Amino acid sequence: MAKISLKVNIAGRSYPLTINESEKQGVLSAVENINSAIEHLKKSYAVKDPQDLIAMTALQLIIKKDSNQKSSDKAVQDLGPIDEALKSISDQLDAANHKI
Repeated sequence: MAKISLKVNIAGRSYPLTINESEKQGVLSAVENINSAIEHLKKSYAVKDPQDLIAMTALQLIIKKDSNQKSSDKAVQDLGPIDEALKSISDQLDAANHKI
């Protein structure tokens, strides 16, 4: 995989990165989301220190990620009865095929 150098700007500060070329769009999208969240916090609260804004943004993004993960896990858990029913049907079909 080809590595590329990329400079990203987060909260007015430049960060050099070396990433796989295939990760570029994901990194740029993440930087855009981070900067957008920082701007939203800056407008909503009387916080001016970039470090505080970055910390608050990190907290918000992790909470959002965890919330989305729990929703995804719950959806997978909700499929449990369906998976059990499908397995039962499959077992019954296998048993019927062995009798033939």
